[in-house]
Amino acid sequence: MDKSKPISWRSRLHETIYESNTTAGKAFDVMLLFLIIASIVVVMLDSVKSYHQYGHIFDIFEWTFTILFTIEYILRLICIKKPWLYVTSFLGIIDLLAIIPTYLSMFVVGAQSLLVLRALRLLRIFRIFKLAHFLTEIEFLKTAVRGSLKKVSIFMLVVLSIVIILGSVMYLVEGGKNGFQSIPDSIYWAIVTITTVGYGDIAPVTPLGKFIASVMMFIGYGIIAVPTGIITSEMAFAARNKKAGHETCPGCGKEGHDADAVFCKYCGVML
Repeated sequence: MDKSKPISWRSRLHETIYESNTTAGKAFDVMLLFLIIASIVVVMLDSVKSYHQYGHIFDIFEWTFTILFTIEYILRLICIKKPWLYVTSFLGIIDLLAIIPTYLSMFVVGAQSLLVLRALRLLRIFRIFKLAHFLTEIEFLKTAVRGSLKKVSIFMLVVLSIVIILGSVMYLVEGGKNGFQSIPDSIYWAIVTITTVGYGDIAPVTPLGKFIASVMMFIGYGIIAVPTGIITSEMAFAARNKKAGHETCPGCGKEGHDADAVFCKYCGVML
């Protein structure tokens, strides 16, 4: 590349919005993070009855945030070569869901409109997923979870088997009394017990039932660490084999390329 060639405004905009290793990129990220958190706080406060008298103020804030997020969404589309790839991506869909409720509320009319508007406002909570823009290690985490999914699934199958067996045994031990009216009720108790939640709405009375409950509680404390250990080991393995760089593709806006990659592995655009 000819270094004497001036950088286009589109490239500068891409660096600011998609890259976080520049001063402008960091400033943009901080500002966007502040706006996302502020908008979520406004939505939450708007759901509190005692604050309904300030509804017009919340509406002003809501429209301000919506306009700013709309500008951000448009800028993201402008500065990449293949905007449809961003539109159909997970983050692109979330960004769209974060802004459309306010615009939809302009066209909703009728006697039940207030209820519909309340339902539409709940969609604004999707803005919290925009925080994924700041998780530069999201691909690394996804790889670790995917690698541990099979092991965790097998482990959960074993736990399910234990719950069904011990729940059925408790139904027999308690003789269908003391809340253990059926095997499904007993299995519910077993799930609550083995996960150490312990609601206390069902409790064994017989000595043998209490003994089984104690065993299940110890098992519960023992199994809590197993999924954590599996995922942690996969994360350590992924960290040792991690080669992904943090450069964002100017074509589709995605990360996760190899450190020595020249072209994007998603859309083929030169990095």
